[in-house]
Amino acid sequence: MDKVQMRHHPRRQLKKLSEESLTKPPEQVFDVLEKLGEGSYGCVHKANYKETGEIVAIKQVPVESDLQEIIKEISIMQQCNSELQNPFLLAWLKDVSSLCVQLAEEEIATILQSTLKGLEYLHFMRKIHRDIKAGNILLNSEGQAKLADFGVAGQLTDTMAKRNTVIGTPFWMAPEVIQEIGYNCVADIWSLGITAIEMAEGKPPYADIHPMRAIFMIPTNPPPTFRNPDLWSSSFQDFVKQCLVKNPENRATATQLLQHPFIKSAKPNSILRALITDAMEIKLKRQEEAEQREQDADDDDNSLHTWTVEELRLRLASLDPQMEQEIEEIHQRYQAKRQPILDAIEAKKRRQQNF
Repeated sequence: MDKVQMRHHPRRQLKKLSEESLTKPPEQVFDVLEKLGEGSYGCVHKANYKETGEIVAIKQVPVESDLQEIIKEISIMQQCNSELQNPFLLAWLKDVSSLCVQLAEEEIATILQSTLKGLEYLHFMRKIHRDIKAGNILLNSEGQAKLADFGVAGQLTDTMAKRNTVIGTPFWMAPEVIQEIGYNCVADIWSLGITAIEMAEGKPPYADIHPMRAIFMIPTNPPPTFRNPDLWSSSFQDFVKQCLVKNPENRATATQLLQHPFIKSAKPNSILRALITDAMEIKLKRQEEAEQREQDADDDDNSLHTWTVEELRLRLASLDPQMEQEIEEIHQRYQAKRQPILDAIEAKKRRQQNF
């Protein structure tokens, strides 16, 4: 791995939970405002930390979850002290995969630049994320991107230069991860290349086939490319090509990719603000529509209570002829399908008798 001179950024430290808060039920510590997302390892909710009034994200995991896996995820997050990683408490709003809009190439470049800075830091700490995809890249209202979900992250040590566990989300997995031949930090770079295609086209390569089939195709097929290359600049295509090198020994590192022309020309985070605003408006509109449908359903249910017994009897009586007609139509369709079978059976019986 290249030697890295890490970039240091000032960041606002969120206040840690007090000892008193740790002994209270979660609902007394946080006001849960809304559900942000759900994955294989739990749900993430937007919440208000009552003690400070800060808006944070909290992860809720099932009680039957592997305690050691939860402790490992928290430990990895605590060891990361970069503004480009998710702190234990955070205030981030949208994942890239749920933006509901088509991303332009310049927007993708800006998101990838922040993501690469996060990966550079993570890999410098000898940690592998192992689940890089658009759904695990968060954006806040200012357009800042940050890596999230360290539920399957791995740690490399001085005595273990490679991991062997097959883990991650199939469509984004690097070939060496699937083949169990040992892998290191550049496995995340392959996943980033797939994520770049996902952000451009709305879904990763092989998304239309069964994940188990994709697992067999990724190591054997040539590296995936854009469905319509003419839609994208040669610089963007080359960036993806540098990420999707099948031999991990020849694959670029995060530090090297930060110097790629496509990333070097990325515009500031501010260009994503309008994108985030549009996505939040779409989300709000959908919530309002869902609430209206729920209200309409409640109104329909409540209207039953305004009918008298006589009105209900008459309404049921009026349904009888309609039900009888529908039953007769079903019977006729059944007979129409059954008759050829009966005719064939009868013909066979006659042939046997004649024989």
